[in-house]
Amino acid sequence: MGRYVARRLLQMIPVFLGTTLLIFLMVYTLPGDPVRGLFGDKGADPATLARLRHEYGLDQPILQQYWNYMTGIVLHGDFGKQIASGRPVTDVLGDAFPVTLRLAGMAFVIEIIIGIGLGMAAGLRAGRLTDNVVLVFTLLIISIPVFVLGFIVKTVFAFQLGWIQPNVSGEAKWGELLAPAIVLGSLSLAYVARLTRTTMAENLRSDYMRTAIAKGLPKRRIIGVHLMRNSLIPVITFLGTDLGALMGGAVVTEGLFNVKGVGGTIYESIVKREGTTLVGLVTILVLVYLLMSLIVDLLYAVLDPRIRYA
Repeated sequence: MGRYVARRLLQMIPVFLGTTLLIFLMVYTLPGDPVRGLFGDKGADPATLARLRHEYGLDQPILQQYWNYMTGIVLHGDFGKQIASGRPVTDVLGDAFPVTLRLAGMAFVIEIIIGIGLGMAAGLRAGRLTDNVVLVFTLLIISIPVFVLGFIVKTVFAFQLGWIQPNVSGEAKWGELLAPAIVLGSLSLAYVARLTRTTMAENLRSDYMRTAIAKGLPKRRIIGVHLMRNSLIPVITFLGTDLGALMGGAVVTEGLFNVKGVGGTIYESIVKREGTTLVGLVTILVLVYLLMSLIVDLLYAVLDPRIRYA
């Protein structure tokens, strides 16, 4: 197991360098000049623009800029500075990521509990009323766009019923994040429920399940040990990649509920052409994806005793 983990960590290095380089090139080849944008319609003299570009290293070749960016991260943990405000990007990340981590964490827990619960109820009663109800519910959730669902939740529960606040405060308390977490995790919840239901219904017809029943094992052991462990392998795969998607794909949800997290910061960085901030945010998300992929692979061995990593 130790050798496998070490090998996977070494494999992550070229993947990390390749993805960050691609993202860096894509961001810095976007049209527009962030330095000229500081002055708006007023403009500035060429000497001032050249001085600022040199100060932020924007006058260097693109690969040299990437080298300086990576060496700053690896050696000093420095993600650079914002061009507009002059704030260190690490401060921006420190403000945005804790909020999004709480939001994505709540959405992740909601989709695990409710999604797997609905999938189990439908899979154990495949073809019955419960299965049909879960099918209709999940298809309804999948068919509604996130911004429409968020608008409905906000209109009904905030403006009409008054159960929640329409916008999340700057403190982003746990109670305030419940509604946006439900909206953020709703689509993934539906996919988890459908995937759990399908795998459970398929495994119920397997030979090892008939053998376990014929041996007279308790129903709780049959479902909890034999059925669930084998049925959750594809679900774990989806959940592992979905955590990163929840953190990076919360632009619409955070905008609807005025959450000052990663999604809003990414949107502002794109609008203001803040390449340093945008690349820093995406770099952290790449690390999250790589770490979650390793955790998922290790969980395979826990769920399926046939899988062993030498």
